[in-house]
Amino acid sequence: MNPLHVLRDAWFFFSHNLPAIARLCLPLIVLEAVLQQHVGAAVAPESKALYRILVGLLFYPLYTGALILFLDARSNGQSPAARDLLAVSLRLWPTFALLAGLNTLAILLGASLFVLPGVWLMVKLAFAEYLLVLRGLSPLKALHESFEMTSGYFWPMLLCVLGVALPLWMLDGWLQQSRPDDDLTGLALSSLNGFLQLFSTVVVFRLFMLRSALPARE
Repeated sequence: MNPLHVLRDAWFFFSHNLPAIARLCLPLIVLEAVLQQHVGAAVAPESKALYRILVGLLFYPLYTGALILFLDARSNGQSPAARDLLAVSLRLWPTFALLAGLNTLAILLGASLFVLPGVWLMVKLAFAEYLLVLRGLSPLKALHESFEMTSGYFWPMLLCVLGVALPLWMLDGWLQQSRPDDDLTGLALSSLNGFLQLFSTVVVFRLFMLRSALPARE
């Protein structure tokens, strides 16, 4: 599980399937950005972070679930229609939203203690979404199984996750601080940031596929 090979393979897939991924996920990402913009303008500054998470829980499971299904289908040589992927993702939304909420809560609690526990949990829970979508596990079972699967593979996974997450976090932080005066520009930048975040899903899917083919380690 070489981090450089994982990132290289993920980038190759992402770049070569960019139009299909954009057609599948970008409309929902733009809708999410629009709603984030309107909610951000309507609520008090101290409440923005909470409402941002809630809006994310509305849209994130839909386009991420569809993307995971797309990744799995393409890895098996299939080319399903976007509407079929979104239909399955919509059926999965209640359990995926619950999982995403539990995942977010756990990581935020870990980060509130120190940064490192939050990062540790982010890696340990990284496979939960794939286990729920592709193997049909319940949210709690998916979280538990993710802990088991990542045992012995923490460090290469950490390098892959941080290699993608750190630049995206920096971009997101810059967007939050810059707050363009032009609403359209702000919407475009937020949508671009949300779309680029999808690359992390591709990277973790590659890790998930590799880990599924490897034996468990202590």
